[in-house]
Amino acid sequence: MAEERLFNRNFLLVLAGNFLLFFAFFTILPVLPIYMQQEYNATHTEIGVVLSLYTITALIIRPFAGFILDTLPRRPMQLLFYGAFALVFCTYIIPGGALLFAILRALHGLIFGFITVANSTVAIDVLAPTRRNEGIGYYGISNNLGMALGPTISFTVYNLFGSYDALFLCAFAACAIGFAMVLCVRMPKRQKTSEINAPKPSPISLDRFFLMKGIHESITFMLLSFSYGILSTFLAVYARDEVGIANATGPFFMLMALGLISARISNGPHLRKGRVIQLITAGMAGLFIGYAMFIFISQPLMFYASAYVLGFSYGMICPPVQTMFVNLAPNNRRSTANSTYLTSWDVGVGIGVVVGGAIADIHSYRAAYILGVLLIAVALIQFRKVTAPYFQKNRLR
Repeated sequence: MAEERLFNRNFLLVLAGNFLLFFAFFTILPVLPIYMQQEYNATHTEIGVVLSLYTITALIIRPFAGFILDTLPRRPMQLLFYGAFALVFCTYIIPGGALLFAILRALHGLIFGFITVANSTVAIDVLAPTRRNEGIGYYGISNNLGMALGPTISFTVYNLFGSYDALFLCAFAACAIGFAMVLCVRMPKRQKTSEINAPKPSPISLDRFFLMKGIHESITFMLLSFSYGILSTFLAVYARDEVGIANATGPFFMLMALGLISARISNGPHLRKGRVIQLITAGMAGLFIGYAMFIFISQPLMFYASAYVLGFSYGMICPPVQTMFVNLAPNNRRSTANSTYLTSWDVGVGIGVVVGGAIADIHSYRAAYILGVLLIAVALIQFRKVTAPYFQKNRLR
């Protein structure tokens, strides 16, 4: 009976470590565009290109991360890259120019791409098999809490100390505590046994690095994450220039995270019953409503209300999409499935950051967000006509 608990000791430790990692990530993310403007006099396009390096390098490493984690012991790799991720925050305080900052962001993204695959795979490993679909949703809450609290602490620390270095050291401290948490995780004996008795890997091929059975799911997810890339990266500048709200990032991300968490909790029973297609479709409909409020009603009440609606909608979409990837893959390809899921999101976010910044220079951020909404419409059609039928036919569980 104890083995079937959802919140066992190891899962709680993984959740805590993952929360602190994302907390550190979101502590510095909202201030980076303003930081680059003040420190390097960067344009919108330059900001988009430099910040997208983080996503691009994460994208590059994730297919290899999935292969490595499916081939080698996961725990040593998880600990190595978690520790490295924490240490890079300290390098941001080194004096230098925009080029050094760009290199550090690229390195940090490379490590982030690996550790997020490792964390999510270890989380699934320590879950009881009968609770995995539900556990995936709760695992995402640790990301969302980091997203909610990180920006709030970010501006609080900056206003208190008046220093970006204080933010970087705060992020490092959070990751150091998170590393101590994941260090205490003990992989279940049943998992170690299954790894020993697992079938021999197939010869090296593209499918060992990218879950080819998930290509349709990947296209859908990339189309959906495009708008989120613009939203998360340029929110502070958009709120200041288009809506007239200063320091809006913290409250916005807090409300968005509350929506994400609400969706993950309320949709748990639907995930247990396998209603992934219905949840994703409803989530896309919610995105249309949320972005309409965000783009076309430029007043504070609707701006903040849209944060909750968008968060709830993304919260309806992400856990069932990850469930689709995992259910299309055999058990010994679990890391590859998670890698493909995260890679798909990164591609859309990265393109959104670069294209969004370019459109903002040419026209406005509002125009960039409108393009994102149009791609959500394309995603809805593609999902209903192609992705969902393919999943129903090819799912393994």
